[in-house]
Amino acid sequence: MAATLLLWATRLLTLLLMAVSVLPLFPSGQWWIRLWEFPRPQLAWALLLPLGLLAIHAWRYRPRAEHGVLLVALLGTGAWQLSHILPFTSLWPAEVPAAENEPDEARATFKMLTANVTYSNDRYDELLDRVRREDADILLLIEVDRAWAEALEPLDEHYPHRVGEVRGEGLGIVLWSRFPLLEQEVKHLVSDRRPSVFATLELPEVGPVRYVGIHPVPPGLRDRIARNDEKSERRDSRVRDAELMLVARHVEEDPDNRWIVTGDFNDVAWSDTTRLFSDLSDLKDPRRGRALLNTYPVGKPLLRYPIDHLFVSDGFHLVDMDRVRMPGSDHFGISAEFSVAQKDREKSDASAEEQQEASEMIEEGDEDADEHGVSSD
Repeated sequence: MAATLLLWATRLLTLLLMAVSVLPLFPSGQWWIRLWEFPRPQLAWALLLPLGLLAIHAWRYRPRAEHGVLLVALLGTGAWQLSHILPFTSLWPAEVPAAENEPDEARATFKMLTANVTYSNDRYDELLDRVRREDADILLLIEVDRAWAEALEPLDEHYPHRVGEVRGEGLGIVLWSRFPLLEQEVKHLVSDRRPSVFATLELPEVGPVRYVGIHPVPPGLRDRIARNDEKSERRDSRVRDAELMLVARHVEEDPDNRWIVTGDFNDVAWSDTTRLFSDLSDLKDPRRGRALLNTYPVGKPLLRYPIDHLFVSDGFHLVDMDRVRMPGSDHFGISAEFSVAQKDREKSDASAEEQQEASEMIEEGDEDADEHGVSSD
């Protein structure tokens, strides 16, 4: 009886872990499918349980052919998960070169900080002090509501330039800059409730740099707009995916400029959507070849994911990058310092299939925004 229970537990765990590992491959925007893209490191560790049960069963009741089949299935599933995670470790080649490798080409150095303050957070003075100590040249803060906007007013003394939109319910986003803003605009790409910051920064000795700060809707979030007394539903990933594809298209259509795109993407670094965003825009993730830098949630170390992102175009070399604990926030901030080298950027070589996939994501996101009455049109 014990042998049968042990073997069935191993079989069921193996099948379950295999199923949730490949579930995101299905072309669906349903939140309960897309969310399985997030816990790949946790699923990789979870494979140790059926592996241990399998080893115990084989040791106590003699190895047989089924043990080999289950072992191959578990190892294959583990390899699949690791294929998504390993590019964000030092075992992989760095996607953004280190500044010290080519110091003679560097023109200028600047520092950036991107952080979600969490609108329900009331540790205003502590977080303001942390931001001041980081002393970034370019600062993007997310979930800035009216209370936070008032608490952050002292930043205007240190940053002569600011653009953004203050909104409640975690929807506000504001950019502060020491560098002049040649152009600035707040856009609502898919949803009229979700602002994004578009700006052109004038960096000394470098020239114009296009900048985008975003905070798309997370999959699984309960819709706050329930119509006709209906119970609110959880949002799927279509609006988020569409917003990321639209930003990628903006970058793709202007390949001659330098670009920085940063924010809380509400998507993990290894997802198909983020990969497609990178391929279309030809922007680079400085974490690749270095570290995951999981940013959310702060209070649950074993369940953290890298959902706060920073992408740059060719010509940026990384001096330093790290997480920053923001007092009271459920996100770590991302701090990064770059040097700027001579730009040598070519137009994105995304395939026709990737272009079509992006177009479909944008169309589906527009449809979802219309269905929920939050379209930006």
